[in-house]
Amino acid sequence: MELFLTLDDSSSSYAVICYNIRTYQSAGVVAVVKGQQNATAKVKELEGSQSSSEQHEGWRYIFEKSTLKAGTDPTEATRKRQEDLDARESKAMQETQTPFAPSQHRQRP
Repeated sequence: MELFLTLDDSSSSYAVICYNIRTYQSAGVVAVVKGQQNATAKVKELEGSQSSSEQHEGWRYIFEKSTLKAGTDPTEATRKRQEDLDARESKAMQETQTPFAPSQHRQRP
């Protein structure tokens, strides 16, 4: 981790997400905060309040840079994040599909 944060790191929004490392299931966004240091602190706070059984089951917290405004309601943030993920997946699928190439062979009558 860098010792010095860029201006972008301190002014950007970050979504803090709960997910399961065993099942890859996401429990959604739990907070949207401003600045990477705040996101790191929020993750540590959440991990500190987590029960040992939750940790044993595989539940963890991560953060990712987000276009969402800090303070966005977690339910709304989860919905918007999922919409963004779906749109990116759809675009990637369209880009990887090969166009139909007609056969070089003529069918016999």
